[in-house]
Amino acid sequence: MAIEPAVFELTERASVHRIGKMNMRRASGFTLVEIMVVLTIAVILLAVAVPSFQSLVRNGRRAALTNEFVLALTFAKSEAVKRGVPVTVCSRATNTTCTTGDGATWDNGWLIFVDNDHDGIVDDADTPPDLVLRAFPALPDGSTLRGGARKRVTFHGTGFSKGFTDTFRLCDPRGTTEGKAIVLSNQGRVRTTSGTTLCP
Repeated sequence: MAIEPAVFELTERASVHRIGKMNMRRASGFTLVEIMVVLTIAVILLAVAVPSFQSLVRNGRRAALTNEFVLALTFAKSEAVKRGVPVTVCSRATNTTCTTGDGATWDNGWLIFVDNDHDGIVDDADTPPDLVLRAFPALPDGSTLRGGARKRVTFHGTGFSKGFTDTFRLCDPRGTTEGKAIVLSNQGRVRTTSGTTLCP
């Protein structure tokens, strides 16, 4: 059977078109050089971004710890005024006892309790017995909180903390320039400043 020339030409064009499409499909993709360029750019971007991200995380953690301690002092002051009795914030040994001995390390957390006899010790023998209001957990690894010389701060029923002024130093592994100073005055006012003179 003879094929007309026009039909033969159309069939030939269609098969050439199909072969061309197959060749194009095989040719699509990335070359090794293109992949290496993209990977190099990704590595450079990660090298720049990761330290910034770590710094952002540490700044967030430091701000959260600063706010937690400031709020603890503010809560203790307000409870002292509300109840009309001394309320103490102390360095925590356990959830019901304060740290004893030398040093002003607050890394293990802190307690807030009603201190009826103003002795800085959680005491069931007092009348009425001392009452723990809140217990805060230890700081995360790498963070430190130190007082100048105190293991406790007592707010009187007036809200003043006379005789308990102190500067607390909150630090992380970055050192003094990235630390926070939390300053408590005789009037029971709390303020924070960036940077500390000593870490921990």
